[in-house]
Amino acid sequence: MTGNHKDSTITRRRALAVTGGTVAAGGLAVAGYQSAFADTAADAEASASASATSTSTSSSCMTLMTSVTEGPYYLDGALVRKDITEGKSGVPLTLRLTVVDATDGCTPVSGAAVEIWHCDAWGYYSGYTTANPGGSAPAESEDGSTADDNTYLRGYQVANANGVVKFETIFPGWYTPRTCHIHLKVHTGGQKEDGTYEGGKVNYTGQLFFPDDIAEEIFTLEPYSEHSGSYTTLDNDMVYDGGGTSSGLLTLKAVHKADPSKGYKGSITLGVDPDAENTGAGGGGGGGTPPSGAPSDAPTGTPPSDAPSASASS
Repeated sequence: MTGNHKDSTITRRRALAVTGGTVAAGGLAVAGYQSAFADTAADAEASASASATSTSTSSSCMTLMTSVTEGPYYLDGALVRKDITEGKSGVPLTLRLTVVDATDGCTPVSGAAVEIWHCDAWGYYSGYTTANPGGSAPAESEDGSTADDNTYLRGYQVANANGVVKFETIFPGWYTPRTCHIHLKVHTGGQKEDGTYEGGKVNYTGQLFFPDDIAEEIFTLEPYSEHSGSYTTLDNDMVYDGGGTSSGLLTLKAVHKADPSKGYKGSITLGVDPDAENTGAGGGGGGGTPPSGAPSDAPTGTPPSDAPSASASS
């Protein structure tokens, strides 16, 4: 069963307002996080122009993104919002994702809804906070944040005229047996309703990945370093197939090269087929099995026998 899990036993936190929340003591200050990635109007306009130019000239966007299964931690009803952290501690990460039609000259897909979800710094997903991330990590309840256990680090954004969406989040942690990653879906044809996105169809289901050297450096910092164990590199991941950008490998830029704790900006162009439908549910591609301790009615996926077969071409 996918997309329908609800855990009514999780009650220790109250939902935050979409833009609310504070970071736990010892974490990164929200105010500093927001100022680190604040765009002026001129910067935003220049960035949008640059995005439009790059998508019209880059040959890489002509390649359809590699699709994979949605994995075991998908939940319906994510909120439409830019900041999905809800006070979760971690290294700041701003994502700029550009959706283009790879079947029509890489034209921007205006109005596409991009949905992302990922684990926190210790490997826990909202909705599945009792699932063991592997290795040795504190219980998710010990993070000290006020995040809602059912909604943190999940959200939608709707693409502007240049096909661009932007999210403010944190660098994901890891869990056994997966490498560091972010899940995503691209939807078209629906509309915002009651704070979420309803209707339409899913055109693409995939995952975003991080270079090993950057991920491993991040994991030496607090609070990531409190989760110890054997980290899975890209070459050994059951989903990433080594295809680089077309397989979801992000381009990352440090906010301050000498201090990775200040955060990163990540970007990628998503070449999709707006006429296709790929929900990521069921067979085809690798999603990864839930770590031990996941709820008994959690969605499940079967790991492929090797990495190259872990993803299917769109």
